[in-house]
Amino acid sequence: MIDEDYVRRRRRYILIAWLAALALFAVSVWVSLEWFSPTPPRVVTMATDAESSPSGEITERYREILARDGIELRLIQTAGAVDSVARLRDPQSGISIAIVPSGITNARESPGLVSLGTLFYEPLWFFYHGRERLSTRESLRNQTISIGAEGSGTRALSVEFLARAGIIDEQITKLVSLPPQVAAERLLHGEIDAAIMLAPWGSAPIRKLLAADNVHLFNIRHADAFVALYPYLSEVVLPAGVGDMAKRRPPDNVVLLAPKASLVVREDLHPAIQYLLLKAAGQIHSEPELFRRAGQFPAAESIDLPLSDNALQYYKSGRPFLQQHLPFRLAVLAQQVLVLLIPVFGVLYPLLRFVPAVYGWTMRHRVFTLYGELRFLEEELHTRAAQADKADLAARLDRLEERASRFRVPTAFRPLLYTLRLHITLVRQRLESRPPQG
Repeated sequence: MIDEDYVRRRRRYILIAWLAALALFAVSVWVSLEWFSPTPPRVVTMATDAESSPSGEITERYREILARDGIELRLIQTAGAVDSVARLRDPQSGISIAIVPSGITNARESPGLVSLGTLFYEPLWFFYHGRERLSTRESLRNQTISIGAEGSGTRALSVEFLARAGIIDEQITKLVSLPPQVAAERLLHGEIDAAIMLAPWGSAPIRKLLAADNVHLFNIRHADAFVALYPYLSEVVLPAGVGDMAKRRPPDNVVLLAPKASLVVREDLHPAIQYLLLKAAGQIHSEPELFRRAGQFPAAESIDLPLSDNALQYYKSGRPFLQQHLPFRLAVLAQQVLVLLIPVFGVLYPLLRFVPAVYGWTMRHRVFTLYGELRFLEEELHTRAAQADKADLAARLDRLEERASRFRVPTAFRPLLYTLRLHITLVRQRLESRPPQG
Protein backbone atom coordinates (compact mmCIF):
# COMPACT_ATOMS: atom_id res chain seq x y z
CA MET A 1 0.00 0.00 0.00
CA ILE A 2 1.39 3.39 -1.01
CA ASP A 3 1.79 6.06 1.65
CA GLU A 4 -0.86 8.66 0.71
CA ASP A 5 0.93 11.32 2.70
CA TYR A 6 4.07 10.62 0.68
CA VAL A 7 2.15 10.92 -2.58
CA ARG A 8 0.60 14.23 -1.54
CA ARG A 9 3.94 15.65 -0.47
CA ARG A 10 5.63 14.48 -3.66
CA ARG A 11 2.96 16.05 -5.84
CA ARG A 12 3.09 19.29 -3.88
CA TYR A 13 6.88 19.37 -4.13
CA ILE A 14 6.81 18.81 -7.90
CA LEU A 15 4.14 21.51 -8.32
CA ILE A 16 6.15 24.03 -6.31
CA ALA A 17 9.30 23.17 -8.26
CA TRP A 18 7.53 23.67 -11.60
CA LEU A 19 5.97 26.97 -10.50
CA ALA A 20 9.33 28.23 -9.29
CA ALA A 21 10.99 27.16 -12.54
CA LEU A 22 8.31 28.86 -14.64
CA ALA A 23 8.56 32.04 -12.59
CA LEU A 24 12.35 32.12 -12.89
CA PHE A 25 12.11 31.40 -16.60
CA ALA A 26 9.61 34.23 -17.15
CA VAL A 27 11.76 36.69 -15.21
CA SER A 28 14.89 35.58 -17.07
CA VAL A 29 13.20 35.98 -20.46
CA TRP A 30 12.01 39.46 -19.51
CA VAL A 31 15.51 40.45 -18.35
CA SER A 32 17.03 39.05 -21.55
CA LEU A 33 14.58 40.91 -23.76
CA GLU A 34 15.00 44.10 -21.76
CA TRP A 35 18.78 44.14 -21.60
CA PHE A 36 19.89 42.24 -24.69
CA SER A 37 17.18 43.66 -27.00
CA PRO A 38 17.28 40.78 -29.51
CA THR A 39 14.83 42.29 -31.99
CA PRO A 40 16.18 45.19 -34.09
CA PRO A 41 13.76 47.83 -35.38
CA ARG A 42 12.61 47.56 -38.97
CA VAL A 43 12.67 51.34 -39.41
CA VAL A 44 15.44 53.75 -38.38
CA THR A 45 15.82 57.46 -39.09
CA MET A 46 18.87 59.33 -40.34
CA ALA A 47 19.46 63.08 -40.59
CA THR A 48 20.49 64.43 -43.98
CA ASP A 49 21.16 67.74 -45.71
CA ALA A 50 19.44 68.81 -48.90
CA GLU A 51 18.96 65.95 -51.36
CA SER A 52 21.16 67.62 -53.99
CA SER A 53 24.09 67.93 -51.57
CA PRO A 54 26.83 65.30 -51.19
CA SER A 55 25.42 64.44 -47.78
CA GLY A 56 22.05 63.76 -49.36
CA GLU A 57 23.65 61.54 -52.00
CA ILE A 58 25.63 59.62 -49.37
CA THR A 59 22.62 59.02 -47.13
CA GLU A 60 20.68 57.79 -50.15
CA ARG A 61 23.35 55.13 -50.65
CA TYR A 62 23.02 54.13 -46.99
CA ARG A 63 19.28 53.78 -47.51
CA GLU A 64 19.76 51.55 -50.55
CA ILE A 65 22.23 49.26 -48.78
CA LEU A 66 20.16 48.87 -45.62
CA ALA A 67 17.06 48.15 -47.72
CA ARG A 68 18.77 45.01 -49.03
CA ASP A 69 18.63 43.61 -45.50
CA GLY A 70 15.04 44.61 -44.94
CA ILE A 71 15.73 47.77 -42.91
CA GLU A 72 13.93 50.95 -43.93
CA LEU A 73 16.15 54.01 -43.49
CA ARG A 74 14.04 57.14 -43.32
CA LEU A 75 15.86 60.36 -44.18
CA ILE A 76 14.91 63.57 -42.39
CA GLN A 77 16.28 66.77 -43.86
CA THR A 78 17.88 69.16 -41.36
CA ALA A 79 19.51 72.59 -41.60
CA GLY A 80 22.96 71.04 -41.20
CA ALA A 81 25.31 69.35 -38.78
CA VAL A 82 24.50 71.54 -35.76
CA ASP A 83 20.78 70.94 -36.24
CA SER A 84 21.38 67.21 -36.77
CA VAL A 85 23.32 66.90 -33.51
CA ALA A 86 20.61 68.78 -31.62
CA ARG A 87 18.01 66.35 -32.93
CA LEU A 88 20.20 63.35 -32.17
CA ARG A 89 20.45 64.47 -28.55
CA ASP A 90 16.66 64.73 -28.34
CA PRO A 91 15.20 61.23 -27.85
CA GLN A 92 11.79 62.54 -28.93
CA SER A 93 13.02 63.57 -32.39
CA GLY A 94 13.17 59.99 -33.64
CA ILE A 95 16.51 60.62 -35.38
CA SER A 96 19.20 58.13 -34.36
CA ILE A 97 21.87 58.47 -37.12
CA ALA A 98 23.74 61.38 -38.71
CA ILE A 99 26.99 62.21 -40.48
CA VAL A 100 28.68 64.93 -38.44
CA PRO A 101 31.98 66.77 -39.07
CA SER A 102 34.41 66.98 -36.18
CA GLY A 103 34.36 70.14 -34.11
CA ILE A 104 30.57 70.35 -33.85
CA THR A 105 30.06 68.57 -30.53
CA ASN A 106 31.93 66.52 -27.93
CA ALA A 107 31.34 63.81 -25.35
CA ARG A 108 30.58 66.31 -22.59
CA GLU A 109 27.91 68.12 -24.59
CA SER A 110 26.43 64.93 -26.07
CA PRO A 111 26.83 62.10 -23.53
CA GLY A 112 24.19 59.97 -25.25
CA LEU A 113 25.94 59.93 -28.63
CA VAL A 114 28.71 57.65 -29.89
CA SER A 115 30.71 57.38 -33.09
CA LEU A 116 30.98 54.47 -35.50
CA GLY A 117 34.21 55.88 -36.92
CA THR A 118 35.35 58.53 -39.39
CA LEU A 119 34.22 58.42 -43.02
CA PHE A 120 35.98 61.10 -45.09
CA TYR A 121 37.66 64.49 -45.03
CA GLU A 122 35.27 67.41 -45.30
CA PRO A 123 37.39 70.47 -46.14
CA LEU A 124 36.44 74.03 -45.34
CA TRP A 125 36.52 75.82 -48.70
CA PHE A 126 37.02 79.58 -48.71
CA PHE A 127 36.19 81.02 -52.15
CA TYR A 128 36.31 84.70 -53.06
CA HIS A 129 35.26 86.60 -56.19
CA GLY A 130 37.61 88.65 -58.38
CA ARG A 131 40.10 88.43 -61.14
CA GLU A 132 43.02 89.09 -58.82
CA ARG A 133 44.11 86.65 -56.12
CA LEU A 134 44.17 87.98 -52.60
CA SER A 135 47.53 87.80 -50.90
CA THR A 136 46.46 88.91 -47.41
CA ARG A 137 43.45 88.35 -45.20
CA GLU A 138 43.13 92.08 -44.47
CA SER A 139 41.46 92.63 -47.85
CA LEU A 140 38.57 90.37 -46.76
CA ARG A 141 37.57 92.44 -43.74
CA ASN A 142 35.18 94.78 -45.55
CA GLN A 143 33.56 92.13 -47.73
CA THR A 144 30.19 90.36 -47.83
CA ILE A 145 30.86 86.75 -46.86
CA SER A 146 28.47 83.80 -46.88
CA ILE A 147 29.13 81.59 -43.86
CA GLY A 148 26.45 78.95 -44.36
CA ALA A 149 22.86 78.56 -43.24
CA GLU A 150 21.75 78.66 -39.62
CA GLY A 151 22.26 75.27 -37.99
CA SER A 152 24.91 74.18 -40.47
CA GLY A 153 28.41 72.94 -39.70
CA THR A 154 29.77 75.55 -42.12
CA ARG A 155 28.45 78.38 -40.03
CA ALA A 156 29.62 76.91 -36.73
CA LEU A 157 33.20 76.38 -37.90
CA SER A 158 33.61 79.41 -40.18
CA VAL A 159 32.63 81.91 -37.48
CA GLU A 160 35.20 80.35 -35.14
CA PHE A 161 37.99 80.36 -37.70
CA LEU A 162 37.25 83.82 -39.13
CA ALA A 163 37.36 85.25 -35.66
CA ARG A 164 40.61 83.41 -34.89
CA ALA A 165 42.18 84.70 -38.13
CA GLY A 166 41.05 88.25 -37.41
CA ILE A 167 38.98 88.51 -40.60
CA ILE A 168 35.65 89.30 -38.98
CA ASP A 169 35.12 92.96 -38.21
CA GLU A 170 31.59 93.55 -36.98
CA GLN A 171 31.74 97.19 -38.07
CA ILE A 172 32.54 96.58 -41.73
CA THR A 173 32.22 92.83 -42.50
CA LYS A 174 28.80 91.65 -43.62
CA LEU A 175 28.06 88.00 -42.91
CA VAL A 176 25.18 86.36 -44.74
CA SER A 177 23.63 82.92 -44.27
CA LEU A 178 23.25 81.11 -47.55
CA PRO A 179 23.09 77.40 -48.48
CA PRO A 180 25.97 76.16 -50.68
CA GLN A 181 24.08 76.16 -53.99
CA VAL A 182 22.77 79.70 -53.54
CA ALA A 183 26.11 81.00 -52.27
CA ALA A 184 27.92 79.52 -55.29
CA GLU A 185 25.56 81.17 -57.79
CA ARG A 186 25.75 84.56 -56.10
CA LEU A 187 29.52 84.35 -55.86
CA LEU A 188 29.82 83.53 -59.56
CA HIS A 189 27.71 86.58 -60.41
CA GLY A 190 29.61 88.87 -58.05
CA GLU A 191 26.61 89.43 -55.76
CA ILE A 192 28.72 88.47 -52.73
CA ASP A 193 32.46 88.76 -52.22
CA ALA A 194 33.30 85.44 -50.59
CA ALA A 195 31.72 82.17 -49.50
CA ILE A 196 32.79 79.50 -47.03
CA MET A 197 31.55 75.95 -47.56
CA LEU A 198 32.07 72.78 -45.57
CA ALA A 199 31.77 69.99 -48.12
CA PRO A 200 33.58 66.87 -49.32
CA TRP A 201 35.31 66.66 -52.66
CA GLY A 202 32.72 65.94 -55.33
CA SER A 203 30.19 68.52 -54.22
CA ALA A 204 28.62 70.17 -57.29
CA PRO A 205 29.04 73.78 -55.99
CA ILE A 206 32.69 73.09 -55.17
CA ARG A 207 33.44 71.67 -58.62
CA LYS A 208 31.70 74.62 -60.29
CA LEU A 209 33.60 77.23 -58.30
CA LEU A 210 36.97 75.54 -58.78
CA ALA A 211 36.54 75.67 -62.56
CA ALA A 212 35.39 79.31 -62.66
CA ASP A 213 37.79 81.97 -63.94
CA ASN A 214 36.54 84.75 -61.69
CA VAL A 215 36.60 82.77 -58.42
CA HIS A 216 39.67 81.89 -56.38
CA LEU A 217 40.31 79.61 -53.44
CA PHE A 218 41.92 81.14 -50.38
CA ASN A 219 45.15 79.40 -49.37
CA ILE A 220 45.53 78.81 -45.61
CA ARG A 221 49.06 79.95 -44.85
CA HIS A 222 49.09 79.05 -41.19
CA ALA A 223 47.30 75.71 -41.41
CA ASP A 224 49.75 74.10 -38.96
CA ALA A 225 48.82 76.64 -36.33
CA PHE A 226 45.11 75.93 -36.78
CA VAL A 227 45.71 72.19 -36.51
CA ALA A 228 47.70 72.74 -33.33
CA LEU A 229 44.96 74.90 -31.83
CA TYR A 230 42.10 72.69 -33.04
CA PRO A 231 43.20 69.01 -32.87
CA TYR A 232 40.04 67.86 -34.63
CA LEU A 233 41.29 69.51 -37.84
CA SER A 234 43.55 68.04 -40.50
CA GLU A 235 45.61 69.71 -43.18
CA VAL A 236 44.99 68.62 -46.78
CA VAL A 237 46.42 69.88 -50.06
CA LEU A 238 44.34 70.48 -53.16
CA PRO A 239 46.58 69.81 -56.20
CA ALA A 240 46.93 72.47 -58.86
CA GLY A 241 44.75 71.89 -61.92
CA VAL A 242 42.44 69.39 -60.21
CA GLY A 243 39.40 71.61 -60.85
CA ASP A 244 40.13 72.10 -64.56
CA MET A 245 43.42 70.83 -65.96
CA ALA A 246 43.00 72.63 -69.29
CA LYS A 247 42.64 76.00 -67.55
CA ARG A 248 44.95 74.96 -64.70
CA ARG A 249 42.36 75.67 -62.05
CA PRO A 250 43.48 76.22 -59.39
CA PRO A 251 46.83 77.47 -60.69
CA ASP A 252 48.78 76.35 -57.60
CA ASN A 253 48.47 73.86 -54.79
CA VAL A 254 46.08 75.09 -52.09
CA VAL A 255 46.30 74.17 -48.42
CA LEU A 256 42.91 73.55 -46.79
CA LEU A 257 41.70 72.84 -43.29
CA ALA A 258 39.55 69.70 -43.14
CA PRO A 259 37.63 68.18 -40.26
CA LYS A 260 36.78 64.51 -40.63
CA ALA A 261 33.16 63.49 -40.91
CA SER A 262 32.04 60.78 -38.48
CA LEU A 263 29.07 58.44 -38.51
CA VAL A 264 27.32 59.38 -35.26
CA VAL A 265 24.50 57.40 -33.67
CA ARG A 266 22.54 57.39 -30.47
CA GLU A 267 24.11 55.13 -27.88
CA ASP A 268 20.92 53.06 -27.60
CA LEU A 269 20.73 52.26 -31.32
CA HIS A 270 20.37 48.50 -31.71
CA PRO A 271 23.74 46.72 -32.15
CA ALA A 272 22.53 44.88 -35.26
CA ILE A 273 21.70 48.21 -36.93
CA GLN A 274 25.10 49.59 -35.95
CA TYR A 275 26.79 46.62 -37.63
CA LEU A 276 24.69 47.15 -40.77
CA LEU A 277 25.72 50.82 -40.84
CA LEU A 278 29.37 49.85 -40.47
CA LYS A 279 29.05 47.35 -43.30
CA ALA A 280 27.43 50.02 -45.47
CA ALA A 281 30.15 52.52 -44.53
CA GLY A 282 32.78 50.05 -45.67
CA GLN A 283 31.10 49.74 -49.06
CA ILE A 284 30.58 53.48 -49.53
CA HIS A 285 33.73 55.11 -48.15
CA SER A 286 36.52 52.60 -48.70
CA GLU A 287 37.08 53.49 -52.35
CA PRO A 288 39.99 55.84 -53.22
CA GLU A 289 39.22 59.47 -53.91
CA LEU A 290 40.87 62.85 -53.67
CA PHE A 291 42.06 63.32 -50.06
CA ARG A 292 41.72 59.61 -49.22
CA ARG A 293 43.49 56.37 -49.99
CA ALA A 294 41.80 53.07 -50.75
CA GLY A 295 40.73 51.42 -47.51
CA GLN A 296 41.57 54.46 -45.37
CA PHE A 297 37.94 54.87 -44.33
CA PRO A 298 35.90 54.03 -42.41
CA ALA A 299 38.48 54.34 -39.65
CA ALA A 300 38.39 53.53 -35.95
CA GLU A 301 39.05 57.11 -34.91
CA SER A 302 37.54 58.73 -31.86
CA ILE A 303 37.84 62.48 -32.45
CA ASP A 304 34.95 64.21 -30.67
CA LEU A 305 32.87 61.27 -29.46
CA PRO A 306 33.89 57.85 -28.13
CA LEU A 307 33.60 54.84 -30.40
CA SER A 308 30.70 52.58 -29.57
CA ASP A 309 31.48 49.14 -28.18
CA ASN A 310 30.04 47.59 -31.33
CA ALA A 311 32.30 49.72 -33.53
CA LEU A 312 35.34 48.71 -31.50
CA GLN A 313 34.39 45.06 -31.94
CA TYR A 314 33.77 45.59 -35.67
CA TYR A 315 37.17 47.16 -36.31
CA LYS A 316 38.85 44.47 -34.23
CA SER A 317 37.27 41.33 -35.66
CA GLY A 318 34.57 42.32 -38.15
CA ARG A 319 30.86 41.69 -37.98
CA PRO A 320 29.45 39.03 -35.64
CA PHE A 321 29.81 35.45 -36.82
CA LEU A 322 26.11 34.95 -37.54
CA GLN A 323 25.84 38.13 -39.60
CA GLN A 324 28.90 37.11 -41.62
CA HIS A 325 27.53 33.71 -42.61
CA LEU A 326 23.74 34.14 -42.63
CA PRO A 327 21.30 36.58 -44.22
CA PHE A 328 20.54 39.45 -41.87
CA ARG A 329 17.02 38.38 -40.87
CA LEU A 330 18.08 34.77 -40.37
CA ALA A 331 21.07 35.91 -38.32
CA VAL A 332 18.80 38.06 -36.15
CA LEU A 333 16.41 35.13 -35.67
CA ALA A 334 19.29 32.89 -34.64
CA GLN A 335 20.46 35.59 -32.24
CA GLN A 336 16.97 35.79 -30.73
CA VAL A 337 16.94 32.04 -30.18
CA LEU A 338 20.36 32.19 -28.53
CA VAL A 339 19.29 35.07 -26.31
CA LEU A 340 16.14 33.26 -25.27
CA LEU A 341 18.21 30.16 -24.46
CA ILE A 342 20.12 32.19 -21.90
CA PRO A 343 17.25 32.15 -19.36
CA VAL A 344 16.53 28.49 -20.13
CA PHE A 345 20.05 27.43 -19.20
CA GLY A 346 20.15 30.07 -16.50
CA VAL A 347 17.16 28.40 -14.85
CA LEU A 348 17.79 24.76 -15.67
CA TYR A 349 21.43 24.61 -14.65
CA PRO A 350 20.95 25.73 -11.04
CA LEU A 351 17.77 23.65 -10.81
CA LEU A 352 19.60 20.56 -12.02
CA ARG A 353 22.13 21.12 -9.26
CA PHE A 354 19.80 22.40 -6.55
CA VAL A 355 16.73 20.18 -6.96
CA PRO A 356 18.48 16.84 -6.35
CA ALA A 357 20.10 18.25 -3.21
CA VAL A 358 16.76 19.52 -1.92
CA TYR A 359 15.04 16.27 -2.85
CA GLY A 360 17.70 14.22 -1.10
CA TRP A 361 17.45 16.40 2.00
CA THR A 362 13.66 15.95 1.96
CA MET A 363 13.90 12.15 1.76
CA ARG A 364 16.49 11.97 4.53
CA HIS A 365 14.46 14.35 6.68
CA ARG A 366 11.40 12.12 6.44
CA VAL A 367 13.41 9.05 7.45
CA PHE A 368 15.12 10.96 10.25
CA THR A 369 11.72 12.09 11.51
CA LEU A 370 10.84 8.41 12.09
CA TYR A 371 14.25 7.98 13.73
CA GLY A 372 13.30 10.79 16.12
CA GLU A 373 10.15 8.96 17.13
CA LEU A 374 12.11 5.72 17.59
CA ARG A 375 14.62 7.51 19.80
CA PHE A 376 11.80 8.87 21.92
CA LEU A 377 10.39 5.37 22.36
CA GLU A 378 13.84 4.03 23.25
CA GLU A 379 14.36 6.73 25.89
CA GLU A 380 10.94 5.98 27.30
CA LEU A 381 11.86 2.32 27.43
CA HIS A 382 14.94 3.15 29.55
CA THR A 383 13.38 5.67 31.92
CA ARG A 384 9.91 4.32 32.38
CA ALA A 385 10.18 0.63 31.67
CA ALA A 386 9.28 -0.30 35.18
CA GLN A 387 6.14 1.78 35.19
CA ALA A 388 5.24 2.02 31.51
CA ASP A 389 2.84 -0.35 29.91
CA LYS A 390 4.89 -2.84 27.91
CA ALA A 391 1.97 -3.57 25.60
CA ASP A 392 1.51 0.15 24.85
CA LEU A 393 5.19 0.52 23.88
CA ALA A 394 5.01 -2.56 21.71
CA ALA A 395 1.91 -1.22 19.94
CA ARG A 396 3.60 2.08 19.27
CA LEU A 397 6.64 0.26 17.86
CA ASP A 398 4.34 -1.74 15.60
CA ARG A 399 2.74 1.41 14.27
CA LEU A 400 6.16 2.96 13.69
CA GLU A 401 7.32 -0.16 11.84
CA GLU A 402 4.15 -0.19 9.75
CA ARG A 403 4.74 3.42 8.73
CA ALA A 404 8.33 2.61 7.82
CA SER A 405 7.15 -0.41 5.79
CA ARG A 406 4.71 1.72 3.81
CA PHE A 407 7.26 4.45 3.32
CA ARG A 408 8.29 4.82 -0.36
CA VAL A 409 11.70 6.23 -1.18
CA PRO A 410 13.95 6.07 -4.25
CA THR A 411 16.44 3.21 -4.45
CA ALA A 412 19.32 5.44 -3.37
CA PHE A 413 17.65 6.10 -0.01
CA ARG A 414 16.42 2.56 0.75
CA PRO A 415 19.46 1.67 2.88
CA LEU A 416 18.39 4.39 5.31
CA LEU A 417 14.94 2.84 5.51
CA TYR A 418 16.31 -0.69 5.96
CA THR A 419 18.56 0.55 8.75
CA LEU A 420 15.59 2.22 10.41
CA ARG A 421 13.56 -0.98 10.31
CA LEU A 422 16.54 -2.90 11.71
CA HIS A 423 16.81 -0.48 14.61
CA ILE A 424 13.08 -0.80 15.26
CA THR A 425 13.56 -4.57 15.47
CA LEU A 426 16.45 -4.12 17.91
CA VAL A 427 14.37 -1.86 20.15
CA ARG A 428 11.52 -4.41 20.04
CA GLN A 429 13.90 -7.18 21.05
CA ARG A 430 15.12 -5.14 23.98
CA LEU A 431 11.55 -4.47 24.98
CA GLU A 432 10.64 -8.15 24.80
CA SER A 433 13.74 -9.12 26.76
CA ARG A 434 12.60 -7.02 29.70
CA PRO A 435 11.43 -9.25 32.59
CA PRO A 436 7.76 -8.89 33.39
CA GLN A 437 6.83 -6.87 36.44
CA GLY A 438 6.29 -8.88 39.65
